Amino acid sequence: MNHSSARTKAYLLLIAPAIMAASWAERDAKADAPFVDITAESGLDFVHFNGMSGELYYAEMMGSGAALFDYDNDGDLDIYLVQGAMLGPNKKISEATFAPEHDPPLTDRLYRNDSGDGESDRVRFTDVTKEAGILTSAYGMGVAAGDFDNDGHVDLYISNFGPNQLLHNNGDGTFSDVTEAAGVGDSAWSVSSSFVDYDSDGLLDIYVGNYVDYTIAGNKPCRSTTSARDYCSPKVYRPQNDTLYRNLGDGGFADVSRMAGIHEVTGGALGVVAADFNGDLVIDIYVANDGVPNQLWINDGDGRFRDEAYLSGVAVNMDGAPEASMGVAAADFDGDGDMDLLMTHLARETSTLYVNDGSGWFEDRTATAGLAGPSFAYTGFGTVWLDYDNDGWLDLFVANGAVTRNQELVDRGDPYPLGQANQLFVNLGNAQFKLVDVADDPVFRVTEVSRGVASGDIDNDGDVDLLLTNNAGRARLLLNQSGNQARWIGFRLTDAGGLVDRLGALVSLSDNHGMTQHARTGTDGSYASASDPRLIFGLGQKERGKYSVVVVWPDRQRENWSGLDAGRYHTLRKGSGDSSE
Repeated sequence: MNHSSARTKAYLLLIAPAIMAASWAERDAKADAPFVDITAESGLDFVHFNGMSGELYYAEMMGSGAALFDYDNDGDLDIYLVQGAMLGPNKKISEATFAPEHDPPLTDRLYRNDSGDGESDRVRFTDVTKEAGILTSAYGMGVAAGDFDNDGHVDLYISNFGPNQLLHNNGDGTFSDVTEAAGVGDSAWSVSSSFVDYDSDGLLDIYVGNYVDYTIAGNKPCRSTTSARDYCSPKVYRPQNDTLYRNLGDGGFADVSRMAGIHEVTGGALGVVAADFNGDLVIDIYVANDGVPNQLWINDGDGRFRDEAYLSGVAVNMDGAPEASMGVAAADFDGDGDMDLLMTHLARETSTLYVNDGSGWFEDRTATAGLAGPSFAYTGFGTVWLDYDNDGWLDLFVANGAVTRNQELVDRGDPYPLGQANQLFVNLGNAQFKLVDVADDPVFRVTEVSRGVASGDIDNDGDVDLLLTNNAGRARLLLNQSGNQARWIGFRLTDAGGLVDRLGALVSLSDNHGMTQHARTGTDGSYASASDPRLIFGLGQKERGKYSVVVVWPDRQRENWSGLDAGRYHTLRKGSGDSSE
């Protein structure tokens, strides 16, 4: 959040409309409500507590994230929500600006998905935090989801303002804190992290993005342009080094940050996503840094990384300026078979779209894609690519919430004047986007301080739903109302036993019309959140037919499946496909 050097793309905004009109005929964005808020009726009653007491502590406005994951292996997605705590020496919860709505002790919360039990088709969740043994005493920021010990049960890594935690899923509905035994209790201020098999040994390693060297005792008074007290810029504090933990396979991890080259650069990380960005079939790591150049850690396949962000065109924007990078999402939005990047930033910087040429060289095409103007006034955090209408083209959701006080909201008496509306952009199919007109949609009309967003098919109906977190506010569950009106096909990619999700696989889907879509399996990205590892490919209104997929697994083994029906999920087990070329 580089408050002093935010860019202005005015000249680009002037030419963008002409460019957008020059290519294919523009499709109209859907006018009907794309999502419905089912938070209250689903039983999801989580309210984030940030410990705000009027001191404007930096950490209080940065959290928090959430996870959509199947913790009990019953085939539907459960919810994990990261909670804050009281901040400041000798501060009492009663002194907070917003009192917590949950009974003490404050902790992260786990909600079990109890939909589809035969009584009704209504989506509903039950708070099972106590029964699951969840107890997180630190000030929470984010969560990563992955099965680190390959026992068939998804584990959680919690990033904190304070020591991180690794929660092992015991497989009986409970979790155990194994942080100390595993050796992964990074004590720096961490926000986002990623489970990633960087060495292709079949074991998930952990990349931890660390932010700045900030303490409550070292809190500095900062002021806005009006001289009023305000939250500080990250440049007031020293950026931290990230951490890479290698999975040893015995329940423990080794800190290989120096050996791998990760420790050579500091950044101030807020977003982390892992994917093969240069087409060499090994997993790279992209880090969104706040106010300083981003990092693209290219994996050499032998345990070391080199930062090629500048060389690849993703360190800074097209003006050569670093931005206040918060959220990041990687996907093939243009259907050319490589991973592109979307970054969210501070207001007046716009979001940034980096388009990959297939070899790991990127170009900033924010303005020509139609994203600059609509995002200019917003501060974006969590973001996800999703084909919300299942037409075969990835759309874009951005969760917005300011980090400096909005004077207009201050004048209205808002006790937390950072609220903004969220945004949905439809992919027009020609590398351009249009902001969906949702002026009358209560889901998008509300202004809150949104942070994390996780995506996944909550009700297993073949479209992508959203779990949204709000700082000092209520988590919201947004059910997709558009995607299930089109055809689709879904996949879960697992080990040979069908129990462990294989993150980092590349999937290409082909139909009998010659169209191919590409995706990667992963749970990371967005902001401090973890998403459903299953893949959904939208098929639009195509006539019925059979589909084929090619999977490149993290160990580079290639397999094919054919004759697959639409309208259902398929589990693709490693070793069960056709491996012939």
